[in-house]
Amino acid sequence: MDFEQPLPREVKVIDSASLFRLEERAGDLGLSQRPDPAWVRANAAPDGTHYLWPALWHTLSHRPDVPCHVRWELLITLRTGDRVVSLLDMLPDDFTPLPKVTSREEGMQVRRLLDRAPSVREWLLRENEGPGRL
Repeated sequence: MDFEQPLPREVKVIDSASLFRLEERAGDLGLSQRPDPAWVRANAAPDGTHYLWPALWHTLSHRPDVPCHVRWELLITLRTGDRVVSLLDMLPDDFTPLPKVTSREEGMQVRRLLDRAPSVREWLLRENEGPGRL
């Protein structure tokens, strides 16, 4: 993958089963950014809709065996109805087949939600779960 290649220009929409699978794959590959799997399974809405917004191409210079991949902003819908932001690294072969949002309006709504939603850390602190749960 050419590191100079432009970022994907699409917002992806995934269900919880896909989120769990992608998060597990990132863990198996040892990618740098991914939410804690136990936390995601305990807190993500089982029937929730989650979104991925491309942030940057990322490479692990200390691990040349790991291909260049995209770091996505991840908007997670929680069981409580809240939304939180995390990051998720994915290889191109994993994100290419994912469904994308159906309209520019929906994509802009996702961007607004990403801009307003707290990070997982901020949400945990607000919910008084404290930093020990991260």
